[in-house]
Amino acid sequence: MAAGKRVLITGVSGQIGGVVREALVGEHDVSGIDIRKADGFESTVADMTDLEAIQPAFEGIDTVIDLANSPQGNLPWHAAYRNNIPAIYNALEAAKRAGVKRVIFASSNRASENYELDAPYSNICAGDYTGLEPGRFPLITPDMPVRPSGPYGIAKAMGEAAGRYFSDRHGLSVICLRFGTVRPDNKPANVRHFATIFSHRDLAHLVERCVAAPDSLRFATFFGVSNNTWRFWDISNAQELVGFDPQDNMETYR
Repeated sequence: MAAGKRVLITGVSGQIGGVVREALVGEHDVSGIDIRKADGFESTVADMTDLEAIQPAFEGIDTVIDLANSPQGNLPWHAAYRNNIPAIYNALEAAKRAGVKRVIFASSNRASENYELDAPYSNICAGDYTGLEPGRFPLITPDMPVRPSGPYGIAKAMGEAAGRYFSDRHGLSVICLRFGTVRPDNKPANVRHFATIFSHRDLAHLVERCVAAPDSLRFATFFGVSNNTWRFWDISNAQELVGFDPQDNMETYR
């Protein structure tokens, strides 16, 4: 058994679950839960919308990394309502019941994506950098009001609100990570991605830093994005509070 913390990854069979699992195994005692079996990894098979079914997996855990949801960005409301929102709430409730110290919640940039309707973010996403200089325009910060772009983003924003509640009322340490674009090949597939991609290496690093963060960090929301030249999300609080130091820059593929 690893000498670190006892970590449970929900949604362990997904793309991000695999990245996180690979980063943490060896340093921590890692277990998983998902609606389907994880290849080559011992995990609990259960539906996150069934609180009683998932509860045993949370017992004895120090840190939960909650990745379980239907990941489609264009998710219809009925699916977000029936699956993603209950899954998020159940992860927090099961963690509270089991005495877990920290939940790291995989939120999404889609909780604030509609800022991209406004300049200069709309210009950057369209690849029009006329009159703009990297680092010389206001960034979208985690403390700005949420502006979700659809049911998927609404569910993520609700998850952040639920995390705040469980932190305030039940003493659970909750860190919400608004992941940028995570691609299987780590490469941009459109112009927007030059600003928004979150490489696997940088994602693993941010999660590792959040697992290691002091217990005194009771609640925080961080944007997760690589060190892209045209990044428009503010990561300064993650740099200050947990030592996030992203390395990759999508201009490599320009």
